[in-house]
Amino acid sequence: MNSWPHKHVLTLANFSKEDFKVVIDLANRFNSIHNNEINNLPSLKGCLITSLFFEASTRTKNSFELAAKRLSADFLSFHPSSSSLSKGESYLDTALTYCSMGSKILIIRHSSIYSPYEISKKLDFLGFNTSVLSAGDGLFSHPSQGLLDLYTLTRFFSPTNIDPNILYNKTILIVGDIIHSRVARSNLWSLTAFGANVVLCGPETLIPDAFLKFLSSKPPYEVEDPIKNRGKITISRSLEQSIKNADAVITLRLQKERMKKNLIASIKSYSDDYCLTPQKLDICNHKIPILHPGPINRDVEISSQIVDSYPNCLIKNQVANGVPIRMALLYLLSKFKQ
Repeated sequence: MNSWPHKHVLTLANFSKEDFKVVIDLANRFNSIHNNEINNLPSLKGCLITSLFFEASTRTKNSFELAAKRLSADFLSFHPSSSSLSKGESYLDTALTYCSMGSKILIIRHSSIYSPYEISKKLDFLGFNTSVLSAGDGLFSHPSQGLLDLYTLTRFFSPTNIDPNILYNKTILIVGDIIHSRVARSNLWSLTAFGANVVLCGPETLIPDAFLKFLSSKPPYEVEDPIKNRGKITISRSLEQSIKNADAVITLRLQKERMKKNLIASIKSYSDDYCLTPQKLDICNHKIPILHPGPINRDVEISSQIVDSYPNCLIKNQVANGVPIRMALLYLLSKFKQ
């Protein structure tokens, strides 16, 4: 590939297989450099990167900051509680303020759908050469999480030859609150791009049948899907049944803060049916990898025994892999040429 084709990274729906591979290959190189105890690279020295997190975050926010610092970028971190938002400033004007200060990349997380997209359109209209990288918007998209989960699974199944094509025809089980999950939506774009088949498991209130048409529906943000032959999506209501044939499991938390009505009978009833426990994992005939994007509600969607003791629990790997993946994204966006 001669140059990185995306000025903004708002979704994985418009990533080609080559785009995914470029990010993963670069992340793996950054990972190797760090493992050789070279902590900081001069790659983005003098480049100003700003994180605009209008929504709370632990892993994503700090991972992006660490990624920027490892590339020697200048980094500004926006804090809503001490900003002019309290005086009535809009998030668009907040973004424009940081662009006027010279920010090359804005990393944006917002609870409203389309916010990073709206900011990117405004910046393009005004002629700014600033890239927008979505760190999560509403229920729609979390590109860097989808990429780091893809990278984590690829490294597990193919540790010596990092090639996401290893996921072809593998069955990836995603369990939990899919309807409120931007992580799940990004995972659907990334995993099916390489022919993985995704099983969504949970009650109908959290996984409506409409998700069967997710990949054939119009992608978000006016983008076109460049991948013609994707893996398929199926839905299961039984964790015990679906885990039998799973090659990997991604569990998700119940996002109670986004639920406008009661979608489950009780936490206990949900946990009885869908909490991943050692007993349910015993149904598998091999030690499959377990992922969780965090934050974790222990013993609701995943048992503490699995988090702390299961040999192929990859939650810590996900956190660690987030840094080189985000380094790769920041580096590629910094090199984008109009």
